[in-house]
Amino acid sequence: MSQKQQPVSFQASNAACSLALKPDGVVASCRYSPGYDSSSRLALGFEGGAINRHLRLETTLGIVVPVLNDAEALASLLPQLRPLLARGANLVVVDGGSCEAELQRCQSLTHSMGGVLVTAPRGRARQMNAGAAVFLAQEQVTALWFLHADSYLPSNADRLIHQALGKHVWGRFDVRIQGQSHWLPIVARMMNWRSRLSGIATGDQGLFMRRATFEDLGGFASIALMEDIEICRRLKRLGPPACLRESLVTSGRRWDEHGALHTIALMWVMRWRYWWGASPDALRRRYYQHQDTELGHPREPNPPHSTQP
Repeated sequence: MSQKQQPVSFQASNAACSLALKPDGVVASCRYSPGYDSSSRLALGFEGGAINRHLRLETTLGIVVPVLNDAEALASLLPQLRPLLARGANLVVVDGGSCEAELQRCQSLTHSMGGVLVTAPRGRARQMNAGAAVFLAQEQVTALWFLHADSYLPSNADRLIHQALGKHVWGRFDVRIQGQSHWLPIVARMMNWRSRLSGIATGDQGLFMRRATFEDLGGFASIALMEDIEICRRLKRLGPPACLRESLVTSGRRWDEHGALHTIALMWVMRWRYWWGASPDALRRRYYQHQDTELGHPREPNPPHSTQP
């Protein structure tokens, strides 16, 4: 194995899978042992983190939720996922360095739903790659859904995803933004319209894709911001997204706290600088000059491409 790859191993008595991640968190390879039995229930070990239950292999949908001090949001999200889990979906929550109390609560919440909690280096791209790596160890998981912790879901989201992936290799939902500003419905409509026009989606819209597509692309680029915009650029080369009209609802707290017009203007500046070649690291420094929050937090605020029309 190349020195640039960091192994992440999964072991069980009758099955073994070894995944290699590059130091930046991008999936490099996935190898199964000759005796791998896809019908088994794997007791998995995750290097640098903790997995807390057996993963079911009969499902096709793997749900990845990155968190950082997001226990309160996770407590609202997980009950919404209960019907999906009952229908066979699997859940991985990826913690990027929460404080001990938040980590323990997230672990307890995830346990209560029969989900898996792993830890990974901070940064949404790295966390989502780590969560996806868990599912790449399972032949039966054929679709991946990357979901923000502060989302509210359609009750049949899993069925909508499966139907969409029958015709497309990737897709996203419409978004609605919940908050006090009267600008938020307009922002959401513009986000949805822009996504249909450009074929570019944001993390708030709940990106989903075929597992094989994610593997072919090598996962999310390990960049400070704009990781969902970057992967959408590559996904577009494979085909247009399934733009579902059913909506995910996301929090509008950052608009309410920092002012809707100010936030919209900042996001447009950030996006244009990105399109014209500014590095994600430079954009991150500029963005967090305007935010009194912890760097790299995957929920408050979301990366700028996920917050503007």
